[in-house]
Amino acid sequence: MKRILLVDGYNVIGAWPELSNLKDYDLEMARNSLIAKMAEYQSYTGYDIVIVFDAQYVRGIQRKMERHKVKIVFTKEDETADEYIERKAIEWKNAKTQIMVATSDYTEQWAIFGQGALRISSRELFFEIQEMSRSIDKKMKRIREEMPKSKLNLDFDTIQQLEKWRRGEK
Repeated sequence: MKRILLVDGYNVIGAWPELSNLKDYDLEMARNSLIAKMAEYQSYTGYDIVIVFDAQYVRGIQRKMERHKVKIVFTKEDETADEYIERKAIEWKNAKTQIMVATSDYTEQWAIFGQGALRISSRELFFEIQEMSRSIDKKMKRIREEMPKSKLNLDFDTIQQLEKWRRGEK
């Protein structure tokens, strides 16, 4: 089954403490940080991720791009992220696709629920990503501990003696 997570970009940025603070002085950096976190989440969960930013901060024509296998959409002027997400949830809905929407917008959650999509609040997604990071760190630590040690911890004198023996010196 194909699984798609539609993310209301600015809603999530506003709900995550680190990104909310960042957006106040560098909105582009906050967007890039969200994209990087969602790319890691995509790799971990297998979801296809689509982050939707509405045109309130970036005016002009609709733009679509892809970064780190995450699809990024800037809606066209006068179209909200909510409208785009609702439209795509209806368009992509079928028996072989599970749609989930990340937003803390209560009205949007009910509209999405009505379309048969699942929802996760921005806060829940934040905690899920924190848990994912802890899980990855724990797994990496275990892998490092289980790896055979390829280097011996030898003092300088021992290394010099071994080097002499290697060269055939006494």
